[in-house]
Amino acid sequence: MSEHYLRDDLVEVRDSEVHGRGLFASRHIPRNTELGQCKVKRAKGSGPYVLWLDDEGEERYRVLCDLRFINHNKRANVAYYDDLTVVALKKIKAGDELFHDYGEEWT
Repeated sequence: MSEHYLRDDLVEVRDSEVHGRGLFASRHIPRNTELGQCKVKRAKGSGPYVLWLDDEGEERYRVLCDLRFINHNKRANVAYYDDLTVVALKKIKAGDELFHDYGEEWT
């Protein structure tokens, strides 16, 4: 994986009505904009801020940067890709919370 980064000119952490803290657009974000690449370390187990990159849960990483505050919603507006970059799936208005669909177990 390449060096992690965060587009902190586009996003900010705030209190979320969905769950604890969330990541929000601080200004308009065009579709397909890369918002960052996660700073991670290998995780041995599950838990908060752990991403599984395979269905078996053998490749998992604890997210150490503010991208960890992206909450779950079936109507996602961002996605994590295999290289751990986060990309806007659609236009996101300033003030909107960023959401990823973490899968059925989160519904």
